[in-house]
Amino acid sequence: MTEAERDEELVRRFRAGEPEAFADLVRRHQPRVYSVCLRVLGDADAAADVAQDTFLTVLRKLDGFRGDAAFTTWLHRVAVNACYDELRRKRRRPMLHVVADDGAEHEPGAPAPDHADEVAGTRDVAAALASIPEQFRMALVLADVQDMAYEQISEVLDVPVGTVKSRVHRGRLALAAALGIDRGREPRGPAETSEQEP
Repeated sequence: MTEAERDEELVRRFRAGEPEAFADLVRRHQPRVYSVCLRVLGDADAAADVAQDTFLTVLRKLDGFRGDAAFTTWLHRVAVNACYDELRRKRRRPMLHVVADDGAEHEPGAPAPDHADEVAGTRDVAAALASIPEQFRMALVLADVQDMAYEQISEVLDVPVGTVKSRVHRGRLALAAALGIDRGREPRGPAETSEQEP
């Protein structure tokens, strides 16, 4: 039995009145949903909240799931929409700066500097990923972190496959530029990477 068949069976059992089937769906997909939220939002607490919101939405709407797409595709679409909602809320919040013990200013909610992360480079990648435009970041996370096929990303984001390819490509270029990686050309600034795609 494939994973998709197991998901469909769990959905069927949940609809038949077996609440444990939903708990099984959550256990199966929670790490992946959290990972998407974390990479898109760049904040562990916000990612945990949004992942929880995702599963609450799925619980409320599971009776309306028609099965036109795979359950995982539908679940990722719910997670992506929840991330977009959180990003919109975040933009509306006033930005304050917190002065840390080292005298440097940090945005609220930003993790405190961790020298182990800096050595490993993960902090730089997370910050660079957070700096690229949302539409590129979302496509890049689904393609490169979640290893989803372009066709599935197209369904999740509800855009044509060509747009997905464009967003992933531009996202990779923007991420390389944010990291200061020379990909055979001069690094492009954020204004250049956020232009409209075809």
